[in-house]
Amino acid sequence: MSSDNYDYVDGNGAAGELSRIFVMDVTAAEGRCAHCGAVKHFAQAHLYMRGPGIVARCAVCDHVLLRVVNVRETVLLDMRGVTYISLDASQCQQSGG
Repeated sequence: MSSDNYDYVDGNGAAGELSRIFVMDVTAAEGRCAHCGAVKHFAQAHLYMRGPGIVARCAVCDHVLLRVVNVRETVLLDMRGVTYISLDASQCQQSGG
């Protein structure tokens, strides 16, 4: 199935949902597509949000990078389409007084 027939938004659309899992802003993270090897910022991914969850596809080859689905009190995160994700630790903000 090709995703050419569906509308998508960029990876920034997942910021709210992924902030429930990651402390840092994952949209600024860099990752490598497990299919084509393209290295891009997550914000460049094509995000499909009309299904029961979020599907992020590679902007180069359209391979599925990541899936996020909420099931009751559980967040299911499937990242098998990404060989790595690199986060800038200096972006991590500590909360407190």
